[in-house]
Amino acid sequence: MTEEADEALGRDGGPRHADAVALGEADETWPQIVEDAVRGELKEIYAPVDAMGKERKPSLNHYPTIPWDKLDLDQFNLIPKLMHPLLKGFREGWGTFRIVPVESGRGCPYGCEFCTVTGFFGDSIRFRTNESVVNELLLLKARARTEGGQIAVFFVDDNFAINIKRTKSLLRDIIAAKAQVFWVAQISANLLRDEELVDLIAASGGKWIFIGMESVDPANLKGVNKGFNKPGEYAAVLERLAKRNIYAITSFIFGMDNDTPGVAERTLQQVRTWPPGLPIFGLLTPLPATPLYKRLEAAGRLTRPRHWLDFVPFTMAHSPLKMTIEEAHAEVHYGWAHSYSPEALAQAVAALDDQHVGDRFNIFLARLCFRGIYFPMMRKSSWLRVVLENRRTILRLLKEGVFRWMRPGNPSSRDPFGVAAPNVSGRL
Repeated sequence: MTEEADEALGRDGGPRHADAVALGEADETWPQIVEDAVRGELKEIYAPVDAMGKERKPSLNHYPTIPWDKLDLDQFNLIPKLMHPLLKGFREGWGTFRIVPVESGRGCPYGCEFCTVTGFFGDSIRFRTNESVVNELLLLKARARTEGGQIAVFFVDDNFAINIKRTKSLLRDIIAAKAQVFWVAQISANLLRDEELVDLIAASGGKWIFIGMESVDPANLKGVNKGFNKPGEYAAVLERLAKRNIYAITSFIFGMDNDTPGVAERTLQQVRTWPPGLPIFGLLTPLPATPLYKRLEAAGRLTRPRHWLDFVPFTMAHSPLKMTIEEAHAEVHYGWAHSYSPEALAQAVAALDDQHVGDRFNIFLARLCFRGIYFPMMRKSSWLRVVLENRRTILRLLKEGVFRWMRPGNPSSRDPFGVAAPNVSGRL
């Protein structure tokens, strides 16, 4: 709504979708919106501006305390209800697995052409205090222990390590306070060259890192203002993470200006040489008010200028330069189909044969879940079909897990898949 306020309010001749629109960050304006709504006196536009009319960016130094000990966390539970009895019977404390969003900072200064972040947050990079973040993690960790469930954290920061010195400081404080929970975050590949940073990520509970690789073609990266990504360094970054049992969600965009048919296979040829992770594939999408949108609009290349009003997943809204729209769609399908087939899942598990069975189970379960991003898995029948297709890999993992459990001298505090009890560090 920030970028298309007139559209939301019906000022552009279309239908009205909202009574009021909050522009930009709503930290300061939201209380006023609530008060005006209670009085029945909503304004159409709320904007955080100073006396001179300049947008004001809120500080995160006095971040509000979120009562995680009282909130209903069911919305964050990733375990389908039909699996609750099975998991509860398998291991105490696994009836729920929640991934809770936590913000530690805002903003990213890189200005990638397709990204909305820099336009929305400006070039103002702000952080919460370490103490505030640590206290929030301690609250979540205590709740998980009290309820006998599992909690992980997704740091929703646009680029969690954008200020490496600050990130190291935060991670050290998390470790010192014993506030470690398993966590996921978004970090640029170029920031993961720092060995000490990666050590601290592992020691503080980091398990999965989302990396926007976008392309293995340097020309594509330069064309969207992401030349700081160096495809030649991708393998070293992922190996650095994998040595510490941290794995990557690697994101790729097809339909860039230098892409041609076969881009998916060329990308997968690289992916197959890396430690197993979670590759995901999407299409270059011109979001409103981004430099990409403006460039494609000026060039007359937009095929669905208001594509967000008729959202269709994995469908292009502009014409690529060196392939057709249909060919771009086929490349995305190829990427997903060849990364999440039963054969690909088995290969990912086999690639970790020298690792604990828990790490292999982790990769396998994560791939099953991520498969649903592209291939619908909303019905029990869909899950049953996937389980049957992957039965050999599942049986192999179960067999090894049970063997490990039955082996003399096996520590009783751990389950056969190496997953720790809620108040003990272990594998996710």
